[in-house]
Order: sequence, then structure tokens, then C-alpha cells
Amino acid sequence: MNKKSKSSWNTGTLIAVGVAIGAGLFAATSEPLWIAVGIGIGAALSLRNRR
Repeated sequence: MNKKSKSSWNTGTLIAVGVAIGAGLFAATSEPLWIAVGIGIGAALSLRNRR
């Protein structure tokens, strides 16, 4: 019996949210590190959702 999650937050969506947060911080500080941090946060959230 495969149970499907009813959440619409898939991996791509969560990474896109992370990139958006990182881009906002990049615009505020002009440091490209924030984009990578945003991608990492999105990926971590997607891993947490799978479990």
C-alpha cells in the first residue's frame, strides 16, 4: 500500500523557495553566498519532507 503525500511541497518547489530567499538576501547584501545558502535550505527541507 503506497501512501501518497497530500502535500504540494515537492523537492523542486522547496529548492525554488530557498533560491528565492537567497536571492532576496543577495539583493540586500550583494554577497552571492546567500544564493547557495538558500539552495541548501531548500534541499534540507525537501529531505525532511520525504521522511
